[in-house]
Amino acid sequence: MESKSSSSYRKYEIRKRLPDPKTSALLVIDMQNYFAPMATPILSAIKTTINLCQSAGIPVIFTRHRHKAGDDGGVLGEWWDGDLIIDGTAESELIPEVFSAANTRKVEVVEKETYSAFRNTRLEERLGELGVKEVIITGVMTNLCCETTAREAFVRGFRVFFSTDSTATSSRELHDATLMNLAFGFAYLVDCHRLQSGFE
Repeated sequence: MESKSSSSYRKYEIRKRLPDPKTSALLVIDMQNYFAPMATPILSAIKTTINLCQSAGIPVIFTRHRHKAGDDGGVLGEWWDGDLIIDGTAESELIPEVFSAANTRKVEVVEKETYSAFRNTRLEERLGELGVKEVIITGVMTNLCCETTAREAFVRGFRVFFSTDSTATSSRELHDATLMNLAFGFAYLVDCHRLQSGFE
Protein backbone atom coordinates (compact mmCIF):
# COMPACT_ATOMS: atom_id res chain seq x y z
CA MET A 1 0.00 0.00 0.00
CA GLU A 2 1.18 3.49 -0.77
CA SER A 3 1.85 5.18 2.53
CA LYS A 4 1.10 8.75 1.52
CA SER A 5 -2.55 9.57 1.89
CA SER A 6 -4.72 11.11 -0.75
CA SER A 7 -6.63 14.30 -0.06
CA SER A 8 -9.91 12.46 0.69
CA TYR A 9 -9.68 13.33 4.39
CA ARG A 10 -8.70 16.99 3.91
CA LYS A 11 -12.21 18.42 4.20
CA TYR A 12 -12.46 16.89 7.67
CA GLU A 13 -9.09 18.21 8.81
CA ILE A 14 -10.33 21.55 10.10
CA ARG A 15 -8.39 21.43 13.38
CA LYS A 16 -4.61 21.77 13.21
CA ARG A 17 -2.12 21.62 16.02
CA LEU A 18 1.32 20.21 16.76
CA PRO A 19 2.29 18.11 19.79
CA ASP A 20 4.12 19.65 22.72
CA PRO A 21 7.37 17.71 23.19
CA LYS A 22 7.24 18.38 26.94
CA THR A 23 3.99 16.47 27.42
CA SER A 24 3.99 13.97 24.52
CA ALA A 25 4.82 10.31 23.99
CA LEU A 26 5.25 8.47 20.70
CA LEU A 27 3.38 5.18 20.42
CA VAL A 28 4.77 2.78 17.80
CA ILE A 29 2.00 0.24 17.34
CA ASP A 30 2.73 -3.40 16.43
CA MET A 31 5.65 -2.93 14.04
CA GLN A 32 6.23 -6.69 14.06
CA ASN A 33 7.47 -9.22 11.52
CA TYR A 34 3.90 -10.54 11.14
CA PHE A 35 2.91 -7.20 9.59
CA ALA A 36 6.10 -6.68 7.55
CA PRO A 37 4.40 -6.72 4.11
CA MET A 38 2.20 -3.73 4.96
CA ALA A 39 4.77 -2.08 7.24
CA THR A 40 7.60 -2.02 4.68
CA PRO A 41 6.33 1.07 2.77
CA ILE A 42 6.36 3.18 5.95
CA LEU A 43 9.73 2.07 7.36
CA SER A 44 11.52 5.25 6.30
CA ALA A 45 8.78 7.54 7.63
CA ILE A 46 8.45 5.71 10.93
CA LYS A 47 12.21 5.72 11.53
CA THR A 48 12.26 9.44 10.78
CA THR A 49 9.37 9.99 13.22
CA ILE A 50 11.17 8.02 15.94
CA ASN A 51 14.36 10.02 15.42
CA LEU A 52 12.50 13.35 15.42
CA CYS A 53 10.70 12.46 18.64
CA GLN A 54 13.76 11.18 20.45
CA SER A 55 15.74 14.25 19.40
CA ALA A 56 12.95 16.36 20.90
CA GLY A 57 13.10 14.39 24.17
CA ILE A 58 9.80 12.60 23.58
CA PRO A 59 9.56 9.12 25.14
CA VAL A 60 8.97 6.25 22.71
CA ILE A 61 6.77 3.29 23.58
CA PHE A 62 6.46 0.28 21.28
CA THR A 63 3.54 -2.14 21.47
CA ARG A 64 3.80 -5.81 20.62
CA HIS A 65 0.66 -7.82 19.93
CA ARG A 66 0.93 -11.47 20.98
CA HIS A 67 -1.02 -14.43 22.30
CA LYS A 68 0.24 -17.27 24.43
CA ALA A 69 0.29 -20.75 22.89
CA GLY A 70 -3.09 -22.39 23.45
CA ASP A 71 -4.91 -19.07 23.73
CA ASP A 72 -7.87 -19.05 21.32
CA GLY A 73 -7.95 -15.26 21.26
CA GLY A 74 -11.61 -15.02 22.23
CA VAL A 75 -13.73 -13.02 19.80
CA LEU A 76 -10.61 -11.63 18.14
CA GLY A 77 -9.47 -15.16 17.36
CA GLU A 78 -12.94 -16.03 16.14
CA TRP A 79 -13.03 -12.97 13.88
CA TRP A 80 -9.69 -13.83 12.27
CA ASP A 81 -10.34 -17.59 12.10
CA GLY A 82 -7.64 -18.39 14.64
CA ASP A 83 -4.89 -16.52 12.76
CA LEU A 84 -3.13 -15.22 15.87
CA ILE A 85 0.37 -13.91 16.54
CA ILE A 86 1.87 -16.43 18.95
CA ASP A 87 4.42 -15.22 21.48
CA GLY A 88 7.90 -16.69 20.98
CA THR A 89 7.61 -16.97 17.19
CA ALA A 90 9.64 -14.90 14.73
CA GLU A 91 6.42 -13.28 13.53
CA SER A 92 5.77 -11.88 17.02
CA GLU A 93 9.08 -10.02 17.22
CA LEU A 94 9.48 -6.32 16.48
CA ILE A 95 10.89 -5.51 13.04
CA PRO A 96 14.63 -5.14 13.77
CA GLU A 97 15.12 -2.22 11.40
CA VAL A 98 12.49 -0.18 13.25
CA PHE A 99 13.47 -1.15 16.77
CA SER A 100 17.16 -0.51 16.10
CA ALA A 101 16.31 2.95 14.73
CA ALA A 102 15.40 3.94 18.28
CA ASN A 103 17.80 4.46 21.13
CA THR A 104 16.64 1.21 22.71
CA ARG A 105 17.91 2.24 26.13
CA LYS A 106 15.20 4.89 26.11
CA VAL A 107 12.22 2.94 24.79
CA GLU A 108 9.66 0.72 26.45
CA VAL A 109 7.63 -2.17 25.08
CA VAL A 110 4.01 -2.78 26.05
CA GLU A 111 2.61 -6.21 25.30
CA LYS A 112 -1.04 -6.45 24.33
CA GLU A 113 -3.56 -9.03 23.15
CA THR A 114 -6.27 -6.98 21.47
CA TYR A 115 -6.62 -3.92 19.24
CA SER A 116 -6.30 -1.40 22.06
CA ALA A 117 -2.91 -0.69 23.61
CA PHE A 118 -4.75 0.37 26.78
CA ARG A 119 -6.76 -2.78 27.50
CA ASN A 120 -5.21 -5.04 30.17
CA THR A 121 -1.89 -3.17 30.01
CA ARG A 122 -0.27 -0.55 32.22
CA LEU A 123 0.00 1.93 29.37
CA GLU A 124 -2.29 4.57 30.86
CA GLU A 125 -0.55 4.37 34.24
CA ARG A 126 2.88 4.57 32.59
CA LEU A 127 1.88 7.62 30.56
CA GLY A 128 0.70 9.23 33.78
CA GLU A 129 4.02 8.48 35.48
CA LEU A 130 5.81 10.16 32.57
CA GLY A 131 3.58 13.23 32.76
CA VAL A 132 2.21 12.56 29.28
CA LYS A 133 -0.91 14.40 28.15
CA GLU A 134 -0.55 13.90 24.40
CA VAL A 135 0.14 10.81 22.29
CA ILE A 136 1.44 10.54 18.74
CA ILE A 137 0.21 7.36 17.05
CA THR A 138 2.24 5.48 14.41
CA GLY A 139 2.42 1.86 13.22
CA VAL A 140 0.02 -0.78 11.92
CA MET A 141 -2.76 -1.41 11.21
CA THR A 142 -4.15 2.08 10.62
CA ASN A 143 -7.80 1.03 10.91
CA LEU A 144 -7.49 -1.58 13.67
CA CYS A 145 -4.91 -1.26 16.46
CA CYS A 146 -3.83 2.29 15.61
CA GLU A 147 -7.35 3.64 15.31
CA THR A 148 -8.65 1.79 18.37
CA THR A 149 -5.74 3.03 20.46
CA ALA A 150 -6.28 6.59 19.20
CA ARG A 151 -9.97 6.53 20.08
CA GLU A 152 -9.29 5.06 23.52
CA ALA A 153 -6.60 7.64 24.20
CA PHE A 154 -9.04 10.42 23.33
CA VAL A 155 -11.83 9.14 25.59
CA ARG A 156 -9.28 8.72 28.41
CA GLY A 157 -8.42 12.41 28.16
CA PHE A 158 -5.24 12.39 26.06
CA ARG A 159 -4.80 14.80 23.16
CA VAL A 160 -4.20 12.60 20.11
CA PHE A 161 -1.95 13.17 17.11
CA PHE A 162 -2.23 10.57 14.34
CA SER A 163 0.44 10.13 11.66
CA THR A 164 -0.73 10.00 8.07
CA ASP A 165 2.59 8.75 6.66
CA SER A 166 3.82 6.54 9.54
CA THR A 167 0.73 4.33 9.69
CA ALA A 168 -0.32 1.67 7.20
CA THR A 169 -2.90 -1.01 6.58
CA SER A 170 -4.04 -3.42 3.87
CA SER A 171 -5.61 -0.86 1.52
CA ARG A 172 -5.65 2.86 0.75
CA GLU A 173 -9.44 2.86 1.19
CA LEU A 174 -9.25 1.61 4.78
CA HIS A 175 -6.33 3.92 5.58
CA ASP A 176 -8.15 7.00 4.35
CA ALA A 177 -11.41 6.00 6.05
CA THR A 178 -9.59 6.03 9.39
CA LEU A 179 -8.01 9.42 8.68
CA MET A 180 -11.42 10.86 7.85
CA ASN A 181 -13.03 9.50 11.01
CA LEU A 182 -10.20 10.52 13.31
CA ALA A 183 -9.83 14.00 11.82
CA PHE A 184 -13.57 14.50 12.26
CA GLY A 185 -13.83 13.48 15.89
CA PHE A 186 -10.66 12.33 17.62
CA ALA A 187 -7.22 13.37 16.42
CA TYR A 188 -5.00 16.02 14.91
CA LEU A 189 -3.29 14.67 11.79
CA VAL A 190 0.48 15.00 11.44
CA ASP A 191 3.26 13.67 9.22
CA CYS A 192 7.06 13.73 9.25
CA HIS A 193 7.24 17.15 7.64
CA ARG A 194 4.84 18.73 10.14
CA LEU A 195 6.61 17.17 13.09
CA GLN A 196 10.01 18.30 11.84
CA SER A 197 8.83 21.87 11.36
CA GLY A 198 7.11 21.85 14.73
CA PHE A 199 10.10 20.49 16.65
CA GLU A 200 12.72 22.81 15.11
